[in-house]
Amino acid sequence: MFLHIGNDVVVRTEDIIAVFDMDNTTVSKSGRLFLAEAQKNNDVINICDDLPKSYVVTNFEGKTKVYISSVSSQTILKRSQTNKIIM
Repeated sequence: MFLHIGNDVVVRTEDIIAVFDMDNTTVSKSGRLFLAEAQKNNDVINICDDLPKSYVVTNFEGKTKVYISSVSSQTILKRSQTNKIIM
């Protein structure tokens, strides 16, 4: 199944490792270091036009990608728990 994470982007639900709230995780040093390292490795895909609210960490065939989204982590969670999952 697939999950819409914002701006016409969908990811396979089985590829999602974690969904993080941008405000809460970038306060910590480890959160900032994780995003900086992902950026350095060209693993960040910015899919938002507005202020980023969350980031989704995925792993597909051993490759990690981090999607920066303007959709809140709570909304992504609700989508994953309802019938808004695209089959």
